[in-house]
Amino acid sequence: MYSLEDLLHLMNRLRDPQYGCPWDIKQTWETIVPHTLEEAYEVADAIERGDFDHVQGELGDLLFQVVYYSQLAREENRFEFAGVVDSITRKLIRRHPHVFPTGDLYAPLDVPRLSEEQVKQRWEEIKAEERAEKSAAPQQLSLLDDVPGALPALSRSAKLQKRAGQVGFDWPDALPVLDKVREELDEVLEAMSENDQAAVADEIGDLLFSVVNLARHLKVDPEGALRGANAKFERRFRFIEQALRDTHRPMEDCTLEELDALWGEAKRQEKNLPSCG
Repeated sequence: MYSLEDLLHLMNRLRDPQYGCPWDIKQTWETIVPHTLEEAYEVADAIERGDFDHVQGELGDLLFQVVYYSQLAREENRFEFAGVVDSITRKLIRRHPHVFPTGDLYAPLDVPRLSEEQVKQRWEEIKAEERAEKSAAPQQLSLLDDVPGALPALSRSAKLQKRAGQVGFDWPDALPVLDKVREELDEVLEAMSENDQAAVADEIGDLLFSVVNLARHLKVDPEGALRGANAKFERRFRFIEQALRDTHRPMEDCTLEELDALWGEAKRQEKNLPSCG
């Protein structure tokens, strides 16, 4: 069985200026980023579909992205893969003093257990300390500084709101957030009535932001919820396509009422499926 060292050697060979792969040789930090995002989503997709036969392979694809960046960094004398491993190990030891109180990775496992809430509080304290250490002028730091700008918009919205909530800038519960969603929807309707496309786009953004806030208060991952809704739509639309193929009817020849009836049938069939649990 191949090892991590074999993978690092393979990466080095792929980037060999004389004997490597032409495609790999021309890649840069920037050109690899889209592949990294795609591989991360493919891992999430396989897990959400329960396709664990392929999770191992998808994780390998994602690991290869880390190896790729490490190779680029080694070529530029920035860091190597071993440094990546060392960095994350040190960070996790530092962020888990309730597990590694002496900072020794291999210390005996005889530390008193903390509650989940205590662990969460300590985690946030440590991350705040880390943010302060990154700046020479801590008083100018924003709580939002380290929320990655490249995150999917729904995920980033939830993280921004959660971070603001840590200092009390938040609704007390879900009900006033639901009122805010209704308010934002009314503002969309108002912008539509004025035929102001720029205002419509702005209000739609506010509406989405409020829906993310509602999801957060209800302890629902908005990104995962939307992926689930996408999958449900795709599943039901494919049902309609198949039903029309069975009757040799083009979708374009159907009325909206006919298509909606097939959509309803798809929903009914899903509800009648036997439970997996």
